Amino acid sequence: MFLIEAFVYLGTIAFAISGSLVGIKKDLDIFGVILLGLTTALGGGVIRDLMIGNIPPTNLADPQYFLVSLVASLATIKFHDFINKLSYPINFSDAIGLGVFTAVGANAAINSGYTQPFIIVAMGLVTGIGGGVLRDVFVREIPFVFRKEIYGIASIAGSITLILTYYLFTPTISLYTCLFVTLTIRILAIKKKWNVPIVQRKPNVHKKTANF
Repeated sequence: MFLIEAFVYLGTIAFAISGSLVGIKKDLDIFGVILLGLTTALGGGVIRDLMIGNIPPTNLADPQYFLVSLVASLATIKFHDFINKLSYPINFSDAIGLGVFTAVGANAAINSGYTQPFIIVAMGLVTGIGGGVLRDVFVREIPFVFRKEIYGIASIAGSITLILTYYLFTPTISLYTCLFVTLTIRILAIKKKWNVPIVQRKPNVHKKTANF
């Protein structure tokens, strides 16, 4: 489980950086940038814990993730010009974060006694994308996951994989499998530019009527 824990920290840092960069782009003050970074990194886990009755939420009861997110946000403020040039490493770290948080979220639902596949998948999805959705809502953007990018679908696929493998292998193996599936789909989507089709609207054609 050491590798999972390391990935959790990496994903937390990546999400905090992404949230802070959005805050800087939107010209927020320092407090706003930090708060947006913390929300992106910790928000999904807090929502999950509230939904499954894990009170107080792990991310609030254990300050280590808060401190990691805070340091990442402060570093982003200091070095944002340099970080902006590292699009691929940030995207890769973000994909790892999505995979890890999806696995941790789905596993948390199982450990809390939930066996319904829908709940397990929902908790994996909420943990993986919840912070990003809150981030975008706070800055009045359409949430990233609602656009063409294959993001939420990768999380759903990973959660389903965890369910299918949980009782076939050890929980640790199922966690890594979930992480791998989510990460692979997300990375391939970035590399291959896979997108979810959008609904094509037909243009409104207003026929002019003659006035007599």
